[in-house]
Amino acid sequence: MSSLLSQIHTVEDLRKLPVNDLPKLCDELRQFIIEQTAQHPGHLGSSLGVVELTVAIHYVFDTPNDKLIWDVGHQAYCHKILTGRKEQFRTNRSYQGISGFPRREESEYDAFGTGHSSTSVSAVLGMAVAAKMEGNMKRNHIAVIGDGAIGGGMAFEAMNQAPYRDVNMLVILNDNKISIDKSTGAMSKYLLSITTSPAYNRFKSRLWNFFTFRTNHPNKVTNFFSKMGNSVKGWLFGGSNWFQSLGYRYFGPADGHDVVYLVKTLRDLKRLPGLKLFHVLTVKGKGLEAAEQNQTQYHAPGKFDPGTGKIISSEDKVQPPKYQDVFGNTILEFARQDEKVVGITPAMATGCSLTIMDAVYPERVFDVGIAEQHAVTFAAGLATEGYIPFCNIYSSFLQRGYDQVIHDVALQKLPVVFCIDRAGLVGEDGATHQGSFDLAFLRCIPDLIIASPLNEHELRNLMLTAYQNAKNQGLPFVIRYPRGRGVLTDWHNDPKALPIGKGQMLREGEKVLLLTLGPLGNAVAKVLSQLEAEGIRAAHYDVRFLKPMDEEMLEKFANRYSVWITVEDGTEKGGLFSEISEFLEKHVFSNRLLHIALPDRFISHGDIPHLYKEVGFDEEAIAGKVREAWKM
Repeated sequence: MSSLLSQIHTVEDLRKLPVNDLPKLCDELRQFIIEQTAQHPGHLGSSLGVVELTVAIHYVFDTPNDKLIWDVGHQAYCHKILTGRKEQFRTNRSYQGISGFPRREESEYDAFGTGHSSTSVSAVLGMAVAAKMEGNMKRNHIAVIGDGAIGGGMAFEAMNQAPYRDVNMLVILNDNKISIDKSTGAMSKYLLSITTSPAYNRFKSRLWNFFTFRTNHPNKVTNFFSKMGNSVKGWLFGGSNWFQSLGYRYFGPADGHDVVYLVKTLRDLKRLPGLKLFHVLTVKGKGLEAAEQNQTQYHAPGKFDPGTGKIISSEDKVQPPKYQDVFGNTILEFARQDEKVVGITPAMATGCSLTIMDAVYPERVFDVGIAEQHAVTFAAGLATEGYIPFCNIYSSFLQRGYDQVIHDVALQKLPVVFCIDRAGLVGEDGATHQGSFDLAFLRCIPDLIIASPLNEHELRNLMLTAYQNAKNQGLPFVIRYPRGRGVLTDWHNDPKALPIGKGQMLREGEKVLLLTLGPLGNAVAKVLSQLEAEGIRAAHYDVRFLKPMDEEMLEKFANRYSVWITVEDGTEKGGLFSEISEFLEKHVFSNRLLHIALPDRFISHGDIPHLYKEVGFDEEAIAGKVREAWKM
């Protein structure tokens, strides 16, 4: 390890360095992140882009006494390295290692957990208001929010509220023109317009320095010009600064890779009380040419060569496709046949593979930005006009649009098709991203159809079923599927519509019945085949639909199999296990019921094999549960 970084174990060590040493330290930090992330994959591009900003913030502010929140937390790798986790960084995102996001229980420097976006301004405002109520106006409160995240509805709400609270708070806008995919919407366009008027910003800064005599403290003259500023800019430049209109002191745009300048500016801002916004321009993937040139791919590239940036692939030539790619190719097929088919995603076009349709029909694919609430209601609006919206949202992100699913879609019985990606355990992203709860929180909503495919063929069949249902103005339809690859290399079937609410019998048997929902059924099928050698002949039924459930079939099973086991990759409370429990109780059946599901706690990060073993989804645990049932 090079000399400067080897001296840094805490932020106190950082603050002992002279300012002129900081550029060299930043180079070493950037190289350290590249080398570590090349072997231990994570979110590379975002963290490379904020190295200088991270160093400057911790150098100037008294963290952790001053409160610092990173939004979204995948840009916080340098923050973790500087705050006592350098030696642990090689365990980043690995099982029982440090989290890939800020986590309160991990460090006192992680003031707030931020796995989902657009939360930082709300949280830091709450901290600033608390400090004010305690009479502590000296504590600083800093939120670092990306240009994609600031377009989220929650961030807008907080930005609107903050000027009325008279708090000491700094919002740092990390503007790199991209979240994962290219930033979209009017806010992105507006930020671009600000960055193209540097002359105005330099002129404003010089006036401020002159009238404050370089003290950075406002006075009667600066207050007067602040009130006049928007009018003057509107007259000179044809528009006002939106942040100033809200009540923020706006500074920038500034070069986010000039650490010495950032230190100087942050020192000035630290002395300036009140509400401020510092607009910083950064390059996502800075310091690794391949990451700078292909920012979407290098958001989280997996393993790569730290010297060249070339991504290392260890995959076999012939593999099953990712479920997201099956979705992307299938919706394109439907779109070719019906001009009313549209695709919607909240800032996850690449992640959910809507880019496949977008390449052919860009006018019918809508990336609405980090705005899940809007995505759901926007889809509902399209459905009222006869369009067939496939709204693709990650499971954990759909939680942010829950009221809209109830009020704007289900209540009005609008035939929106929700394709829920990343359902079940997602692995290294951890508790904030695990798709644990969608089955439970959706099952209780009236007038929803909820299904999960066993494999890629079933996904295509369910998508066709949902399409035809929407075409006939049926009920809203939910299809959930996991992250990663399926099980079929020959996946491109001729899709067939399925009877809604009907499952499929995969294996006849005796005494014990396994009821599975979704791709976990493949592991169950394999285990049951192996258990036949032990004389255990359990039956297997893929329910396919959580709602409506085929109660007629369940009644037949109740008289045939004395012990049932439900298997699902959702929480044990509220999903398939709850559905079957309620069915047995309602009909006063005496069948024994066991279950395999996610336990009633938050599941931390780690690779899928370790997590599956931890929660009992591995083949050994499934076999053990079946043996237990067979002995009853």
